[in-house]
Amino acid sequence: MVMDANLQLLRDYERVEQAITYIDEQFPRQPSLAEVAASVDLSEYHFQRLFSRWVGISPKRFQQFLSKEHAKETLARSRSILEATYGAGLSSPSRLHDLMVSCEAVTPGEYRSGGAGLEVGYGFHATPFGECLVAETSRGICWMSFVQHGDRAREVEHLKKSWPHASLAEDPGAAAEAVARAFQLESTPESGEIRLVLRGTNFQIKVWEALLAIPPGFMVAYEDVAERIGRPTSSRAVGNAVGSNPISFLIPCHRVIRKVGTFGNYGGGRERKKAILAWESIKSSAFGTLSERDTDWSESRPDSGVGNRQLDLPEPVAAL
Repeated sequence: MVMDANLQLLRDYERVEQAITYIDEQFPRQPSLAEVAASVDLSEYHFQRLFSRWVGISPKRFQQFLSKEHAKETLARSRSILEATYGAGLSSPSRLHDLMVSCEAVTPGEYRSGGAGLEVGYGFHATPFGECLVAETSRGICWMSFVQHGDRAREVEHLKKSWPHASLAEDPGAAAEAVARAFQLESTPESGEIRLVLRGTNFQIKVWEALLAIPPGFMVAYEDVAERIGRPTSSRAVGNAVGSNPISFLIPCHRVIRKVGTFGNYGGGRERKKAILAWESIKSSAFGTLSERDTDWSESRPDSGVGNRQLDLPEPVAAL
């Protein structure tokens, strides 16, 4: 039963990604719903059912969330709200909003040793955005990436490069509960937290910490992140750090786009980035519009801890 559900999840996303690719390629002539459905070998009826099952809205409505205009509007609205408050319904009962994430950096010695002496278990899991590879140590999740084109070996190699001297072993159950909670796959306890273990330079850690403060349904520009960490002229370096994020989705690098409203690159593929952002926008809007409530963005400086009530970062991340 679980296997069937996982296969359905992966099959659904594969068709969603194909549809997004087709829409992008045919954008100048605005293809009809029937044409988009035919591009993934489905009738209009079954195409409607696919999107209702995957995200809860019609494909026509979903397409509006993929537009550059929507991205620009969200970018402007996010910047305005985040300068003053955190809204986006963070107090709603949605697990998407209640997800608690804490993180710690490895020690300088562990950073230099490349994880020598650490045992890392990894496994592959089905998500609404395709299959992902997740790895964890006894202290928390240390890696998450999406499998592209079915190439699992490629993602395992990337994991090994990130933790070159750690002892890696495949464990199908690795981080299964955390994955289910993060992607809302099943009913899971709301208590507890997802722990992350980060291996990076001091600058990378600051950038990743800043990403954790961006709520679901929001988008910010690279320049906004640079401003937040106190390095307003370092947007290019911020972009490199964003691109080096070792824990996709949980550290939401996908919420950073270009200031002109284009989505930009993503390690898991541009279509996947668009799908995630649209999915999050839809899920967030289902629990109320973005509002000016909760915690002040200006209080969430790196030197004072992340102020987002959605997250739990009780101790400063160690500098390397």
